[in-house]
Parts: sequence; C-alpha cells; structure tokens
Amino acid sequence: MSENVVDVVVIGGGAAGLSAAVVLGRARREVVVVDAGSPRNAPAEGVHGFLTRDGISPGELVAIGRAEAEKYGARIVDGVVTGVSNGDGGFVVDLADGGTLRSRRVLVATGLVDELPDVAGLAERWGRDVIHCPYCHGWEVRDRPIGILATGPMATHSALLFRQLSDDVVVFRHTAPALSDEQAEQLAARGITVVEGEVVAVEVEDDRLTGVRLASGEVVAREAVVVMPHVAARADVLAALGVKATDWEMAGQVLGSHVTADAGGATEVPGVWVAGNVTDPRAQVVTSAAAGVMAGAGVNADLIAEETAAAVAALRAAR
Repeated sequence: MSENVVDVVVIGGGAAGLSAAVVLGRARREVVVVDAGSPRNAPAEGVHGFLTRDGISPGELVAIGRAEAEKYGARIVDGVVTGVSNGDGGFVVDLADGGTLRSRRVLVATGLVDELPDVAGLAERWGRDVIHCPYCHGWEVRDRPIGILATGPMATHSALLFRQLSDDVVVFRHTAPALSDEQAEQLAARGITVVEGEVVAVEVEDDRLTGVRLASGEVVAREAVVVMPHVAARADVLAALGVKATDWEMAGQVLGSHVTADAGGATEVPGVWVAGNVTDPRAQVVTSAAAGVMAGAGVNADLIAEETAAAVAALRAAR
C-alpha cells in the first residue's frame, strides 16, 4: 500500500460506507474504502424498504454502490482492517495482509454481528424464514403461521408487529421471563397463543421451515420464526484509539452493543466517525445509507474547517 496520506479511509463497504464514499468523492476528497466482504444482510434474498431498489439482492446493491463510488474517484480495497492508531497528526490503518494506509480522518461502517440463540437449525435458516424485522422481511411471510421465539421482554412487541401481517401468530416463551399481566392481556386480545416450554430446534423439510420442536418432543407447525438476536458492534478496530462499544438498550433491556456518536456520526475521538449498524443497530439498509451521507458530509466539513484554519494562519503569517 502507498504511504501517501489520503483524506479519508472508510472501513466497511456496505450501504453506509459506500454512501459516505460517494459524498466524499463528490466533494473531491481522496477516499479509500476497505471492505472485508462480510455484510450482515448477506443471507437475505433481497433488500426491502429502499425506495427504487426494493427487492434488489444485497450483492447487487453493493456492486452498484462500488461503481458509483469509483466514478467519483474512491478507491475500493478488498481486505480486512486489523486496527487503527494515531500517527503523524492523522491515522494509521493496518491491514491483515501487512499493508498500511494513512489518512487524515477515519469513518467506520463495519456493521454488527447477529448472535442467535443456541437452537438447532436456527442459524442455517437466518435471513430466509428465520427473521427479526417485520419491515425488512414481514411481507414475505404474510398470512403464514409465524412463531415468535421469546428471548426477553421485547417478544410481545415483536408478536404484535407480526400480528399485523398474519392472524396465526404464536409466542414460544422458551427461556424468557414470565409475561407480565399487561403483556398477557395484549397477546390474548390479539388472538396470539403463548406456548410454554424450551425450544430446542426448528424443523425443515424440502429446504423450508415446517415447525418448531420443544424440549418435550412436541412439534408446533410454523413456516417462519421471528427472533431478536443479540447484536455485537464490529468495533474492535478502534480499540487502540479508545473507542469502545457500549451497551445498546431498548425498553430497559440490553440487546447488544454499539458505538455511541452524535447525530452526524462523530465519536468522542476527534477525526473518527461511525455510520450504519455499528452505531445504530436498528438501522435498515436505507437508513444506513442516509447515515453514511450525513457522516460523509460531517467529515468533509471537519476537513474544510481544518484547512481554513491553516489558510488563515498562513495568511496572517504572510502579513
């Protein structure tokens, strides 16, 4: 790798990272995008809720995004970043192949990892008929028997959301705490059955999910299973800079980790921005792309401020 200092290294080449690269490239910044090629949504057949791109495969979306970023001068590097450190007033980005990049700013859009419950067959069906988001995948399982695998108090919320899509919804309480009286009443009012007992496996026939097996041996026929995984931010590359993932909570429950940042994606460490699922685990593809746009604009504005201050100092010195 060249030792030349570029304006920005973007770590992560998904919707957030590539959107940031497009914005920065259009601002005539020298940008390098490093992509490990392991997007969170790789198992999904299509991206949904993205205006004009609804149903596009995740791989095709990335290919189009890469071409657009390259059109504005961004350089795409297929590789893995092992760490980022301070160096010569900027940052040193180390790659797994031994290469090094140097930049004035860093934008991290590495996403997150979904950590699923230890239930046989669940991971193999993830993103197909084992899903988590009604807005990403709900339409595809409409009017089908749906099971909600409870892993915490958010199960009732998920059940009510998916009840909008099907009148055959069952909550498997699994190992989650007992329902509150209010939750039980809400589910009953919407005709949602609660099944007691631990879930041990999902049943599959002819490459399609057919049921949920309990520890008792009973199999409840279902064609889709909803589970809210624990989500872990991919933030290890920033550890040397003091940027660490912290707990991400909803409704008082810790659901995973994320990197905190302001509304524009700036972290507490000057010169380091984040965008997409690494900071907002709820973000869909379209909102991750929007976050990348905002973060890219923020990085550019920060660089302009630095350059303007240097120009003013030079002018004063000349006077």
